[in-house]
Amino acid sequence: MQQHPSRSTPTEHRWPSVVALVVALGLYAALPNEFLGPQRFIVVVFGVALLVPLVVTNPHRLTRRSTFTKWVSITLAGGLVVANQLTLVLLLAALAGGDADDAHGLLLAALQIWVANVIGFTLLYWELDRGGPVMRTMEARADLPPADFRFPQDEDDDAVTEVAARSSAVRDWMPRFVDYFYTALSNSMAFSATDAMPLSPRFKLLMALQAFGGFLILALVIARSVNILG
Repeated sequence: MQQHPSRSTPTEHRWPSVVALVVALGLYAALPNEFLGPQRFIVVVFGVALLVPLVVTNPHRLTRRSTFTKWVSITLAGGLVVANQLTLVLLLAALAGGDADDAHGLLLAALQIWVANVIGFTLLYWELDRGGPVMRTMEARADLPPADFRFPQDEDDDAVTEVAARSSAVRDWMPRFVDYFYTALSNSMAFSATDAMPLSPRFKLLMALQAFGGFLILALVIARSVNILG
């Protein structure tokens, strides 16, 4: 797939998203047995199986896409998010039932689920916004779907010269994986948008779900662990 002549932004590397996914799957594999049991390896196998065709299609830079790879990517990201929400429910159920009396194990599981949650939503935002990573850098801007996020660089073209130099209008800037990671991380910590503002209803709902999950983990699970330690 050739980049449109009007575009000058570099294409994205494959490996940041692969590393993040491997970290998330590793966190699932390392979850304590009492919270998820051997079922957690279903998530790991599912993730690896869907990752293989994506890496084969774009092993280094994201320049090729098809309907198949598009839906595999979205299924992978969405599946990780759904699995993480179910894991959170199981963890909270264990707490409510009084089954979790290992405070240190509980704290570790809470941290693992929290980090995996950030990565899952990062991948989902990255795959959905403006048509995904391939379309964002390869297609003409006029052919892109409406943006789901508005980043600061999208409106910095009328700022001072050194700020405007990095803007979308001047430099053909496009959000990268790290931009979505920072957005997801800050949303999980602040429980609100801090860097990129959601524009579409679907992204507002996704950010609300992520913030609520982060609140449950940090406010309820960790608070319970501190009580056990005390």
